[in-house]
Amino acid sequence: MRPSAIRYFGYLAPALLLIASQPVGVGAATLPATSAEAMAQAASPPAIAEYRRKLKEYQEARAAFEQEASAYWSAIAEKRRGRNAKRRQQQPIRLDDYVLTQPPVYTGSKRPVNPEPEPEEPRRERKHIPVVADLLKAAAEHFQFAPLRPSSEVEFKRAYARAAAWSGLTREQAVRVYSFETGGNGNHDMQSGLSASRPGSRAISTAIGYNQLLTTNSVELIAEQGHEVLHALTAKASPLSGTARKAMDQKIAVLKRMVALARSVPDEWAQHEKIGDTPQGWAMHAMVLDIDVGPLLQTHKLLTSVIFARAKGFMRPLTAAELEMMNLTGDGTGLDMVTMPQPMREQVPTSNFFQRAGYERNPVAIRNNTVAKLLAVTDARMDSNSNLPGAKELAAAF
Repeated sequence: MRPSAIRYFGYLAPALLLIASQPVGVGAATLPATSAEAMAQAASPPAIAEYRRKLKEYQEARAAFEQEASAYWSAIAEKRRGRNAKRRQQQPIRLDDYVLTQPPVYTGSKRPVNPEPEPEEPRRERKHIPVVADLLKAAAEHFQFAPLRPSSEVEFKRAYARAAAWSGLTREQAVRVYSFETGGNGNHDMQSGLSASRPGSRAISTAIGYNQLLTTNSVELIAEQGHEVLHALTAKASPLSGTARKAMDQKIAVLKRMVALARSVPDEWAQHEKIGDTPQGWAMHAMVLDIDVGPLLQTHKLLTSVIFARAKGFMRPLTAAELEMMNLTGDGTGLDMVTMPQPMREQVPTSNFFQRAGYERNPVAIRNNTVAKLLAVTDARMDSNSNLPGAKELAAAF
């Protein structure tokens, strides 16, 4: 469910300053001879003709590749529909129900550089990704609520461990998923892309917390599991009194309003995503930071995958890597990989579980291009990160 993203930065300030320092009306005559000659040569008829020849070759090569790639990804989609139909009819899935070749890779020439000036395309406005400050502001403005933050990270880890153990998750599952998702040292408010050790870093998604929930995940969990969370909060409120009881009662009232909003639309990812893109959805996402609600939401996210697998007849305990596959790709797609026998895992390309755009943005899936390799690299990362202080602290909290 979680897309990955890659950040690119360009630094144009020195060039812009140099251009700005030139007087208006500067022509080729005022440039150094070598620069003027280069410009004249670049715009010459032979250079333009050569560019057009290379452009035609490039376009033909790209068109041939796109035709091959489109056929490949159409076959991926067709095989997926066939597997889904077989599952509905409770028929076994076989090796030939998957595309067994790797996606085509473009090996032709690069697009040539046009020697003639081209109009600049308008820059696309960067979509604002809400960060923790935005979530807290939205919660205050739309629900008059502030999540109760932990006094220390270990306090949140203990609450998370209690919730995980109560729900039936094992220490190994919880710790290894945490290790994979946060790098083994993440805090309860860790957001994808942001790092205190990298000044100027930007959020690349709304994924937050030990399981890196997206805004859509939070809305969906509040819609589907909200009543169970309310039941747990009500039981927790029972022995309280005074200020603590008043604060818990307010939290329960706020969560009830959030549940009503989340359930006001059909129980579909696309509908929850629309709410997640609004300030009200940001406010719901702020509940991930709350020490009473956040651990419950995050463990419910993993628990729903366990329940889904059992409902489909998969009764053995999921390994942490298998659980992570379901957490990352969605329960249906993840279970497709999890239920695959080892010999098939070694032959089936990872491309079978992606849309084309998602696959081409995912270097991990491209490098580890079979199910067996993807699970192996996930396990290896979990092994390494589980030895870091944050992961050890979470393990000790169980």
